[in-house]
Amino acid sequence: MESLPHLLKLPSRQIWFDLDEEADVLYVSFERPQGATDSELSEEGVLMRYRGDRLVGVTILNARKRLRGQT
Repeated sequence: MESLPHLLKLPSRQIWFDLDEEADVLYVSFERPQGATDSELSEEGVLMRYRGDRLVGVTILNARKRLRGQT
């Protein structure tokens, strides 16, 4: 529930989630196909994917550990 205000500010009203369980990576897409042309990796292990200036997706590394609060 803490994330809800942030989700409402996202660039799309339709969001796709894909989880790679083996790699523990969560892919969040705001457009299908993403067609990202650039990306930026944060210190927290979150990859922001852009097409031009538009955010089209986010890749979250260690997704399950984050949910358990073990980043």
